[in-house]
Amino acid sequence: MKSLADLKQHINSYGPLILDGGLATDLEAHGATLQGDPLWSARLLHTQPQAIKESHYRFLQSGADVVTTATYQASLSGFTSHLGLSAEDARELLMSAVHLARDAVRTFVSDGLSTMSEKRYFLVAGSIGPYGAFLCNGSEYTGDYANNMSLEELRSWHRPQVECVAAAGADVIAFETIPSIKEGEALVELLREFPDTKAWLSFSCKDGKHISDGSLFTDAVQIAQRSKQVIAVGVNCCAPGLVESLLDSAKSIKDPDTQWVVYPNSGEEWDRKQGWKTSGRQSITDLSQTWLEQGATMVGGCCRISPAHISELRQALKGKSSGP
Repeated sequence: MKSLADLKQHINSYGPLILDGGLATDLEAHGATLQGDPLWSARLLHTQPQAIKESHYRFLQSGADVVTTATYQASLSGFTSHLGLSAEDARELLMSAVHLARDAVRTFVSDGLSTMSEKRYFLVAGSIGPYGAFLCNGSEYTGDYANNMSLEELRSWHRPQVECVAAAGADVIAFETIPSIKEGEALVELLREFPDTKAWLSFSCKDGKHISDGSLFTDAVQIAQRSKQVIAVGVNCCAPGLVESLLDSAKSIKDPDTQWVVYPNSGEEWDRKQGWKTSGRQSITDLSQTWLEQGATMVGGCCRISPAHISELRQALKGKSSGP
């Protein structure tokens, strides 16, 4: 990763980094069938890698500075059991997600599509989802499984994925949609095993003060701030309307060196049997200026946030929509 000092200097000079949106949302819009798949978008690493690269490219065109790998629901054990791969082939497939994202950035920059004078600061974020994503039962929004797992069991589960993403050269690891304070603690501890690696830690939340397992968001932030390797802490895949209250609840304990990272979903509700319910949508663009005023320096979207939404977000926050 580029140095943390360089990142802070860029943010101070050019404003917040714009994250991408929902990778699966965009893939499905271009014909992929993902619902109910235990590997979700990670299956396409094996079957349609070009589709993933093209999706990354679309988000870059829309104005995203940070592209997030298709590894949220990826794991070595998942690849071996659902794809029949050997352990080594599973490892190579997981690492390929970082290479695809890097290739998309490289292609976008070499294409030189924009005449903008704005300096872009591109990062590849290696997604590490919660253990609940592997279970594929919606428990990444409750964290119930952590009650029956030790910190060491959680570290052991995540270790192979973190090792692959770090070895493949991700600029930063995105520990995202983490529902449990115990799992957050395990990830912070695990990060020490990779001393040259930086990460952000982003929690799924149930209301304006609590993460999904009922723990206070303030306690989750304090867990993240134990590590200097954690460059940002925040929330993702919650309703946009919860973000202001969550950040406000932790403002008194936030370290000045800690960045806020914010990328909620559309506000629509997810039903495991019926899919997304199309009511309840909220605009991340309309709310984003408040998040910046609260100190957010990395802003984007999660599920149901398309490249078009990211383009609107960049226009609102930076007055420009794309370009290297």
